[in-house]
Amino acid sequence: MKKTCVIIGGGLGGLVAGALLAKENIRVTVLEKNTIIGGGLQNFTRYGLSFDTGMHIIAGMQENGSIRKICDYLGILDKVKVKPTDNDCSDKLYYAEDKTYYEIPKGREAFVKKLSEYFPHEKENLENYVNTMYELTDKEIDLLYLRPLDSYFPIHSEEFSLAANQFIAKYIKDKKLQSILAYMNPLYGGQKDTTPVFVHCIISVLYINGQSRFVGGSQHYADLLADIIKNNGGRVINNCSAIKIDVENKFITQIHTSTQESFSADYYISAIHPCSLFKILPEGALPKAYINRLNALPNSYSAFSLYIKLKENTFAYRNYTEYFMDKYDDIWSFNEMNKQWPMGFLMMTPPEDFHEEFASKVLITAPMKYDYVSKWADTTSGHRGEEYEAFKIQCANAVIDKIEEMHPNFRQCIDKIITATPLTIRDFYNVKQGSMCGFSKDCNNLALTYIPIVTKIKNLLLTGQNNSLHGFCGVTLTAINTAEAILGKNYIINKLNKS
Repeated sequence: MKKTCVIIGGGLGGLVAGALLAKENIRVTVLEKNTIIGGGLQNFTRYGLSFDTGMHIIAGMQENGSIRKICDYLGILDKVKVKPTDNDCSDKLYYAEDKTYYEIPKGREAFVKKLSEYFPHEKENLENYVNTMYELTDKEIDLLYLRPLDSYFPIHSEEFSLAANQFIAKYIKDKKLQSILAYMNPLYGGQKDTTPVFVHCIISVLYINGQSRFVGGSQHYADLLADIIKNNGGRVINNCSAIKIDVENKFITQIHTSTQESFSADYYISAIHPCSLFKILPEGALPKAYINRLNALPNSYSAFSLYIKLKENTFAYRNYTEYFMDKYDDIWSFNEMNKQWPMGFLMMTPPEDFHEEFASKVLITAPMKYDYVSKWADTTSGHRGEEYEAFKIQCANAVIDKIEEMHPNFRQCIDKIITATPLTIRDFYNVKQGSMCGFSKDCNNLALTYIPIVTKIKNLLLTGQNNSLHGFCGVTLTAINTAEAILGKNYIINKLNKS
């Protein structure tokens, strides 16, 4: 008889773990609280357009890229619709402080060459910085390259645990260039003297190697993963929240849901925020010290999102992501409240299936601390009051004012606007304080913020961005670790390498 597994949460982590297990003959049931599966992959439709909610950019899809290999292994590579960003300008940065633009190309050599043109006095330092990043990820992060793991607790170099900003400053002296090299902080919740260098290096190397964007929205990727589960005898159940878990003798016996159903299995995987999981476990199921530690961990900052439907043929499609920064020094300050919001944001025109001379929509993500909306913490969506609605309009206008510094008269291109705050993220994804990147990793105490995928409940595993790495690639790689806790160490990795 097939072994069985119930997964709580139908986001990227839960779906990838489920697809990997289903491919290996385990019957998987995924319980998703929302109407639509996918978590950060979900799309929503307004005014006749489909908008991505979270996963805007995907790295690792280039030739020999890790995500490409995983998609090939799962049999969905030819069905994944992505478009690479432009080689010469994959990202474009704008700093309002001195009204200066910087173009970031793809490729290791091109990256150094282009930034050396802006900062010729830092050319040798840039080379050393980039070489060290690649060396660090190559030698110390086997999973990124889908290499078999010798140990779940590898020994790392002293540089591995530096703070990202300290690592950059070790090689780069120019303050402006230090800021530019950290421009992707909104993607990984970068914080000064806290974010470990390996987080910065992984994201940077992935994006230098080449980034792509989902064509027509990211929802189709979630649907492809769900199809793997269903085609192998499993189920993906929407509108089905896990509300109570029964535990006996350190084993889960069943899960009760909002649909008044109960589910039992050999294995269980929680793909939701651990602090959300604790609320549905019985008292004493996990050690009190463990629960207190995770409840006390700081979460990465959240975001204010702006979704804009454009008037027809008014704003050109751009095959790169734009980043706005107010001041160079603020790149590490997104978690602070004493600055004028927004300090920065990323902006993109998502690719569509049709001709793209003009964009039909724009997506903006502006980092925002949960504290900005905590006064409405006890309210529910659609019932937060007039003051909250006024706050959202104020935030939208503040962002659009900044956009007009890059694109004068942008307001004239706008047809409709949709907004989302950290409360939207909190409630929609069931994530504590609407955190974009889960628990904040702390280089000063890596052990404190390391959350193993195994738990003291013997048939319960964890997966998702809180356990190891976040982002599209990080969550996918963590799901491999979770699946291998059931299938065997390096089981999937060895198959990927053999294929």
